[in-house]
Amino acid sequence: MKIAILGTGVVGRALAQGWLKAGHEVVLGSRQPEEARLRAELKGLPLAGLASAVADAPVVVNATPGTASVELLTSVGADALAGKVLLDVAVGFTEDGSLSHLGESLGEEIQRTFPRTRVVKTLCTIDRKLMIAPDSVQGPSTLFLSGEDAEAKRTVAGLLGDLGWSEDSLLDLGGIATARGQEHYSLLFIGIAQALGSYGFGIRVVEEAA
Repeated sequence: MKIAILGTGVVGRALAQGWLKAGHEVVLGSRQPEEARLRAELKGLPLAGLASAVADAPVVVNATPGTASVELLTSVGADALAGKVLLDVAVGFTEDGSLSHLGESLGEEIQRTFPRTRVVKTLCTIDRKLMIAPDSVQGPSTLFLSGEDAEAKRTVAGLLGDLGWSEDSLLDLGGIATARGQEHYSLLFIGIAQALGSYGFGIRVVEEAA
């Protein structure tokens, strides 16, 4: 499968490496694909302009800064994104460290802005290293999915499986409105990271004993 990852930061690069290793065709999309410094930093990872990256990719990953995501996706165009699965990883933060999306999640805003695109929110509750190496922590972690389209969720679950996430580690929270919980967890994530002195941790949902 071809996967277009919009965003060339550390998250986009990590996911690109993970899916390339799993055998997928991956391209990173950038507004400045010809920039020499960026190409040097990517160390050979495939790079293209935004429209070119998205053109024939059935799955698009939003790994852009959450405060700029909708603007960037708008520049790609609703028609170009129509029918595609959009895996949204981003969380928006303001300059003072507060969440930019309070009453509505970024995932919801993207789905509302692009109603013909099948948005699935996931991967925003963990660090980039754990995204592609779920066995790097001392026990199993839970990963969440939010979205309206069941088929799109199955596609995303398959891609998460290719990164090493087992089926029983995935928890479907329901519709895209549940993305609010995923994004708001980022504040607790930061608190845990500060307490541990590390971003290398996951969380696990444990049900009550029978």
